[in-house]
Amino acid sequence: MPLINYIEANGTHYEAEVAVGESIMQGAVDNMIDSVLAECGGACACATCHCYIDNAWVEKVPAAENAEKDLLEAVIDPKDNSRLSCQVFVTEEMEGFTVHLPESQY
Repeated sequence: MPLINYIEANGTHYEAEVAVGESIMQGAVDNMIDSVLAECGGACACATCHCYIDNAWVEKVPAAENAEKDLLEAVIDPKDNSRLSCQVFVTEEMEGFTVHLPESQY
């Protein structure tokens, strides 16, 4: 299982092994990382799992689809590297993958 890094807005760093095929959001929920609220449970319906993909990884994940893009328009402090962590799925190549969690979810 790849090791995924979650970094909160205050700098707190979490590492979690997440199974291939699971979402970054599910990895956070399973490891009790509270800055990923995940109120809709991963249904791409609420944007409470907003995250920023680390710049080193942005080009290595598939682009957001339309439903995700629509929700990202409503998040606080959107950036070019904003994603919903429920829509980013772990692959074998993601060892060391890093996401930053927004201050609005801290």
